[in-house]
Amino acid sequence: MEYKDILIETQGEIGLITMNSPKTFNALSKNMISEITTALNSFGADQALKVIIIRTSGKHFCSGHNLTEMVDGNRSGYKFIFEQCSRMMALVHEVPQLVIAQVHGVATAAGCQLAATCDLAVADETARFGTPGVRIGLFCTTPMVALSRAVPRKLAMEMLMTGRLISAEEALRGGLINKVVPESDLEKETMELAATIAEASPLVLRIGKKAFYSQIELEEPRAYEYANNVITLNLMAEDAQNGIKAFLEKKKPTWLGR
Repeated sequence: MEYKDILIETQGEIGLITMNSPKTFNALSKNMISEITTALNSFGADQALKVIIIRTSGKHFCSGHNLTEMVDGNRSGYKFIFEQCSRMMALVHEVPQLVIAQVHGVATAAGCQLAATCDLAVADETARFGTPGVRIGLFCTTPMVALSRAVPRKLAMEMLMTGRLISAEEALRGGLINKVVPESDLEKETMELAATIAEASPLVLRIGKKAFYSQIELEEPRAYEYANNVITLNLMAEDAQNGIKAFLEKKKPTWLGR
Protein backbone atom coordinates (compact mmCIF):
# COMPACT_ATOMS: atom_id res chain seq x y z
CA MET A 1 0.00 0.00 0.00
CA GLU A 2 0.99 3.64 -0.35
CA TYR A 3 1.68 5.54 2.86
CA LYS A 4 1.09 9.22 3.48
CA ASP A 5 2.78 9.78 6.86
CA ILE A 6 5.45 7.07 7.01
CA LEU A 7 8.14 5.54 4.83
CA ILE A 8 9.06 1.86 4.93
CA GLU A 9 12.03 -0.05 3.57
CA THR A 10 14.10 -3.13 4.28
CA GLN A 11 17.86 -3.50 4.47
CA GLY A 12 18.68 -7.18 4.56
CA GLU A 13 17.17 -8.63 7.73
CA ILE A 14 16.21 -5.20 9.11
CA GLY A 15 12.93 -3.39 8.47
CA LEU A 16 12.74 0.38 8.83
CA ILE A 17 9.66 2.46 9.62
CA THR A 18 10.27 6.20 9.26
CA MET A 19 7.64 8.56 10.65
CA ASN A 20 7.58 11.26 7.99
CA SER A 21 5.54 14.23 9.15
CA PRO A 22 8.21 16.73 10.23
CA LYS A 23 5.85 19.71 10.03
CA THR A 24 3.82 18.24 12.92
CA PHE A 25 6.97 17.03 14.72
CA ASN A 26 5.84 13.54 13.70
CA ALA A 27 2.71 13.76 15.84
CA LEU A 28 0.73 10.54 16.12
CA SER A 29 -2.34 11.48 14.15
CA LYS A 30 -5.05 8.91 13.56
CA ASN A 31 -3.61 8.28 10.11
CA MET A 32 -0.05 7.98 11.41
CA ILE A 33 -1.18 5.44 14.02
CA SER A 34 -3.06 3.46 11.37
CA GLU A 35 -0.08 3.43 9.01
CA ILE A 36 2.42 2.37 11.68
CA THR A 37 0.03 -0.41 12.73
CA THR A 38 -0.22 -1.61 9.13
CA ALA A 39 3.56 -1.49 8.69
CA LEU A 40 4.18 -3.40 11.92
CA ASN A 41 1.72 -6.09 10.87
CA SER A 42 3.37 -6.33 7.46
CA PHE A 43 6.90 -6.53 8.84
CA GLY A 44 5.77 -8.87 11.60
CA ALA A 45 4.57 -11.38 9.02
CA ASP A 46 7.88 -11.25 7.13
CA GLN A 47 9.93 -14.18 8.39
CA ALA A 48 13.04 -12.84 6.63
CA LEU A 49 13.17 -9.88 9.03
CA LYS A 50 14.74 -10.11 12.49
CA VAL A 51 14.73 -6.47 13.61
CA ILE A 52 12.50 -3.43 13.07
CA ILE A 53 13.77 0.12 13.58
CA ILE A 54 11.30 2.95 14.20
CA ARG A 55 12.85 6.30 13.33
CA THR A 56 11.72 9.71 12.12
CA SER A 57 12.52 12.46 9.66
CA GLY A 58 12.96 16.08 10.69
CA LYS A 59 14.26 17.60 13.91
CA HIS A 60 12.23 15.58 16.41
CA PHE A 61 11.27 11.99 17.11
CA CYS A 62 7.61 12.44 18.04
CA SER A 63 5.64 15.13 19.86
CA GLY A 64 2.81 12.81 20.93
CA HIS A 65 -0.77 12.81 19.74
CA ASN A 66 -1.85 15.38 17.18
CA LEU A 67 -3.58 17.93 19.41
CA THR A 68 -5.65 19.30 16.53
CA GLU A 69 -7.57 16.02 16.77
CA MET A 70 -8.13 16.55 20.50
CA VAL A 71 -10.41 19.60 20.44
CA ASP A 72 -14.17 19.93 19.96
CA GLY A 73 -14.63 16.17 19.61
CA ASN A 74 -16.77 13.63 21.41
CA ARG A 75 -16.13 10.85 23.87
CA SER A 76 -16.37 7.99 21.37
CA GLY A 77 -14.03 9.73 18.96
CA TYR A 78 -11.43 10.39 21.63
CA LYS A 79 -11.68 6.83 22.95
CA PHE A 80 -11.16 5.48 19.44
CA ILE A 81 -7.88 7.41 19.11
CA PHE A 82 -6.49 6.11 22.40
CA GLU A 83 -7.66 2.56 21.81
CA GLN A 84 -6.04 2.52 18.36
CA CYS A 85 -2.82 3.96 19.77
CA SER A 86 -2.78 1.43 22.61
CA ARG A 87 -3.28 -1.34 20.06
CA MET A 88 -0.32 -0.03 18.06
CA MET A 89 1.84 0.05 21.19
CA ALA A 90 0.82 -3.52 22.09
CA LEU A 91 1.74 -4.63 18.59
CA VAL A 92 5.32 -3.44 19.16
CA HIS A 93 5.59 -6.21 21.77
CA GLU A 94 3.59 -8.75 19.80
CA VAL A 95 5.55 -8.75 16.53
CA PRO A 96 8.28 -11.42 16.63
CA GLN A 97 11.05 -9.03 15.61
CA LEU A 98 12.98 -6.90 18.09
CA VAL A 99 11.84 -3.29 17.73
CA ILE A 100 14.39 -0.50 18.25
CA ALA A 101 13.53 3.18 18.65
CA GLN A 102 16.05 5.54 17.02
CA VAL A 103 15.48 8.81 18.87
CA HIS A 104 16.61 12.35 18.20
CA GLY A 105 15.10 15.64 19.32
CA VAL A 106 12.04 15.51 21.53
CA ALA A 107 10.03 12.41 22.38
CA THR A 108 7.10 13.71 24.37
CA ALA A 109 3.75 12.34 25.60
CA ALA A 110 2.78 9.47 23.26
CA GLY A 111 6.18 9.91 21.58
CA CYS A 112 7.85 9.16 24.91
CA GLN A 113 5.40 6.28 25.26
CA LEU A 114 6.52 4.87 21.93
CA ALA A 115 10.20 5.08 22.86
CA ALA A 116 9.46 3.43 26.22
CA THR A 117 7.42 0.70 24.53
CA CYS A 118 10.07 -0.30 21.99
CA ASP A 119 12.14 -3.30 23.03
CA LEU A 120 15.33 -1.25 22.80
CA ALA A 121 16.12 2.43 22.24
CA VAL A 122 19.15 4.34 21.01
CA ALA A 123 19.19 8.13 21.36
CA ASP A 124 21.55 10.86 20.35
CA GLU A 125 22.77 13.60 22.64
CA THR A 126 20.05 16.02 21.47
CA ALA A 127 17.21 13.76 22.63
CA ARG A 128 14.79 14.88 25.33
CA PHE A 129 12.01 12.83 26.85
CA GLY A 130 8.92 13.96 28.72
CA THR A 131 5.24 13.62 29.52
CA PRO A 132 4.17 17.29 29.63
CA GLY A 133 0.41 16.75 29.37
CA VAL A 134 -0.09 17.90 32.95
CA ARG A 135 0.87 21.40 31.80
CA ILE A 136 -1.99 21.63 29.29
CA GLY A 137 -4.70 19.99 31.38
CA LEU A 138 -4.40 16.49 29.90
CA PHE A 139 -2.56 14.06 32.16
CA CYS A 140 -0.43 11.60 30.18
CA THR A 141 -2.35 8.59 31.43
CA THR A 142 -1.71 6.26 28.50
CA PRO A 143 1.99 7.22 28.17
CA MET A 144 2.21 6.53 31.92
CA VAL A 145 1.58 2.82 31.29
CA ALA A 146 4.76 2.38 29.25
CA LEU A 147 6.83 4.93 31.14
CA SER A 148 6.12 3.47 34.59
CA ARG A 149 7.19 0.04 33.33
CA ALA A 150 10.43 1.35 31.88
CA VAL A 151 11.83 3.64 34.59
CA PRO A 152 11.84 3.71 38.40
CA ARG A 153 8.57 4.82 39.98
CA LYS A 154 9.82 8.08 41.42
CA LEU A 155 11.33 9.20 38.13
CA ALA A 156 8.10 8.29 36.33
CA MET A 157 6.04 10.18 38.89
CA GLU A 158 8.26 13.25 38.62
CA MET A 159 8.07 13.27 34.84
CA LEU A 160 4.30 12.81 34.87
CA MET A 161 3.57 15.38 37.57
CA THR A 162 5.98 18.12 36.51
CA GLY A 163 6.08 17.69 32.75
CA ARG A 164 9.85 18.22 32.92
CA LEU A 165 11.86 17.04 29.95
CA ILE A 166 14.79 14.83 30.84
CA SER A 167 18.02 14.63 28.90
CA ALA A 168 19.25 11.60 27.01
CA GLU A 169 21.85 11.00 29.74
CA GLU A 170 19.18 11.06 32.46
CA ALA A 171 17.00 8.77 30.35
CA LEU A 172 19.94 6.39 30.08
CA ARG A 173 20.52 6.40 33.83
CA GLY A 174 16.81 5.80 34.41
CA GLY A 175 16.66 2.84 32.05
CA LEU A 176 14.40 4.46 29.45
CA ILE A 177 16.99 3.99 26.69
CA ASN A 178 19.92 1.66 26.09
CA LYS A 179 22.56 3.96 24.63
CA VAL A 180 23.41 7.63 24.05
CA VAL A 181 25.55 8.43 21.03
CA PRO A 182 26.75 11.55 19.20
CA GLU A 183 24.13 12.96 16.83
CA SER A 184 26.28 12.16 13.81
CA ASP A 185 26.54 8.50 14.84
CA LEU A 186 22.87 7.83 15.62
CA GLU A 187 21.95 5.95 12.45
CA LYS A 188 25.22 4.00 12.36
CA GLU A 189 25.01 2.95 16.02
CA THR A 190 21.37 1.92 15.70
CA MET A 191 22.06 -0.15 12.60
CA GLU A 192 25.05 -1.79 14.28
CA LEU A 193 22.88 -2.78 17.24
CA ALA A 194 20.26 -4.17 14.86
CA ALA A 195 22.92 -6.07 12.90
CA THR A 196 24.32 -7.61 16.09
CA ILE A 197 20.85 -8.84 17.05
CA ALA A 198 20.28 -10.16 13.53
CA GLU A 199 23.28 -12.48 13.87
CA ALA A 200 21.16 -14.75 16.09
CA SER A 201 18.74 -17.45 14.98
CA PRO A 202 15.39 -15.99 13.94
CA LEU A 203 13.65 -18.78 15.85
CA VAL A 204 15.55 -18.00 19.04
CA LEU A 205 14.86 -14.27 18.73
CA ARG A 206 11.14 -14.99 18.43
CA ILE A 207 11.23 -17.37 21.39
CA GLY A 208 13.24 -14.93 23.49
CA LYS A 209 11.07 -11.88 22.87
CA LYS A 210 7.83 -13.72 23.58
CA ALA A 211 9.31 -15.34 26.69
CA PHE A 212 10.59 -12.05 28.05
CA TYR A 213 7.21 -10.34 28.01
CA SER A 214 5.37 -13.48 29.14
CA GLN A 215 7.44 -13.90 32.30
CA ILE A 216 8.21 -10.31 33.29
CA GLU A 217 5.01 -9.72 35.27
CA LEU A 218 4.85 -13.21 36.83
CA GLU A 219 5.87 -13.99 40.37
CA GLU A 220 9.31 -15.61 40.45
CA PRO A 221 8.21 -19.26 41.03
CA ARG A 222 5.72 -19.06 38.14
CA ALA A 223 8.28 -17.30 35.97
CA TYR A 224 10.76 -20.13 36.50
CA GLU A 225 8.09 -22.74 35.79
CA TYR A 226 7.27 -20.99 32.54
CA ALA A 227 10.95 -20.49 31.63
CA ASN A 228 11.78 -24.14 32.31
CA ASN A 229 9.19 -25.24 29.76
CA VAL A 230 10.30 -22.68 27.17
CA ILE A 231 14.01 -23.47 27.40
CA THR A 232 13.33 -27.22 27.26
CA LEU A 233 11.35 -26.81 24.03
CA ASN A 234 14.01 -24.42 22.70
CA LEU A 235 16.67 -27.05 23.30
CA MET A 236 14.76 -29.46 21.08
CA ALA A 237 14.98 -27.07 18.13
CA GLU A 238 17.45 -27.71 15.33
CA ASP A 239 18.95 -24.24 15.70
CA ALA A 240 19.74 -24.89 19.36
CA GLN A 241 21.37 -28.23 18.63
CA ASN A 242 23.30 -26.84 15.66
CA GLY A 243 24.37 -23.78 17.65
CA ILE A 244 25.62 -25.77 20.63
CA LYS A 245 27.53 -28.21 18.42
CA ALA A 246 29.05 -25.33 16.42
CA PHE A 247 30.15 -23.65 19.68
CA LEU A 248 31.77 -26.86 20.94
CA GLU A 249 33.48 -27.39 17.62
CA LYS A 250 34.52 -23.71 17.39
CA LYS A 251 32.59 -23.20 14.15
CA LYS A 252 30.14 -20.57 12.98
CA PRO A 253 26.57 -21.85 13.29
CA THR A 254 24.16 -22.06 10.39
CA TRP A 255 20.64 -21.08 11.29
CA LEU A 256 17.71 -22.96 9.80
CA GLY A 257 14.98 -21.08 11.64
CA ARG A 258 13.56 -24.24 13.16
